[in-house]
Amino acid sequence: MRELNGKVALVTGAARGIGRAVAEVFVRAGAAVMIADLPTSDGATTAAALQRQGAQAAFVAADVNQDAEAMVAATVTRFGRLDILVNNAGVFYPADLLTTPFERWRQAVEVIYYGAVHCSRAAGQVMVAQGQGGRIINISSVNAFLGAAQSSHYNTAKGAVDQLTRCLAVEWAPHGILVNGVAPGFVETAMAVVDGVNEHETPDFQAFYVQRRRIPLARPAQPEEIAEAVLFLASPRCTYITGHTIVVDGGLSVTF
Repeated sequence: MRELNGKVALVTGAARGIGRAVAEVFVRAGAAVMIADLPTSDGATTAAALQRQGAQAAFVAADVNQDAEAMVAATVTRFGRLDILVNNAGVFYPADLLTTPFERWRQAVEVIYYGAVHCSRAAGQVMVAQGQGGRIINISSVNAFLGAAQSSHYNTAKGAVDQLTRCLAVEWAPHGILVNGVAPGFVETAMAVVDGVNEHETPDFQAFYVQRRRIPLARPAQPEEIAEAVLFLASPRCTYITGHTIVVDGGLSVTF
């Protein structure tokens, strides 16, 4: 079902993982997609792979904090308009507040939260000028409303993203721009690999999260499962939901 025919989407952090999965489901739904990621990423390779499948896709090398206006402008120049923004760019690494250098702690907030602010502002200006509404989907996390050791930087940033979702939904509703979020739990992506080891395959993860059913569905999500929720929020099927974050976590956040 090509429910995004004629739509143009910008997806940040789309070289791999959830962002790439979102780009893939979007092009299958008929959208033209601009893949935005760092110059050192696999973004160009991802765009080329989609192009070989006949998709309208392109890559822009950009930093979400420094290049938001440029990446939006590149999208409009390439495809003529902008209808959908997915704020997916993010980072994660353990960071103890007592010992981690503050610059390292702040990096997560700058990429995850301020990156979403800059990109939403740049995209929102274009959407308002176009006068045809739009969709902004912020990739959050269950960490936004759960506590975790060595994760105050990440959880704080994701919590701020959820509040940004609510505020922009109210502020931009008169322009027909729907702003929502998707909050994954554990997802099988490269971000789960630390020092070459996939945390989802370690005995500790298996024992605590799977065997003891901390995740009721007893497995991490695949990126495509998160992407399908994003597709719904970007599609014509979603017309009366704004300011909310859909949790896609296999039941993780409702257990104790």
